[in-house]
Amino acid sequence: MLQISYNTSEGGGVFLKIRGIAQLITEAASEQQAANIVTLDVRKVCPFADYFIICNGDTDRHIKAIWQSINETMKNNGIVPHHSEGTPDSGWMLTDFGSVIVHIFSPEERDYYQLDKLWDKAVPVIRIQ
Repeated sequence: MLQISYNTSEGGGVFLKIRGIAQLITEAASEQQAANIVTLDVRKVCPFADYFIICNGDTDRHIKAIWQSINETMKNNGIVPHHSEGTPDSGWMLTDFGSVIVHIFSPEERDYYQLDKLWDKAVPVIRIQ
């Protein structure tokens, strides 16, 4: 499991903590074989979050496994979600960790909503195909 140390000196602090949370979530999704993982830095274009993580699961079961892995990883690190919505059978699940929001889609729903294009002014931090 990824260990994160937080730098709270000279301007590090909260940003490094939030970026570490985004990295931890991205790794948890990758460990569950999520497809097309994108971590976007949305700080300059979004008033309610710092990072979006968008990924695909191939089936309802896969979407649920990715969601469970992310939530379990975060819980083990003392971070609980503010809000979750969607269901695996809807093809979309969202978990809001405050400054980091996770979207897990079926390929069809991701094509339909096109969040990658909607937030195209955001800075891609990580892309895992």
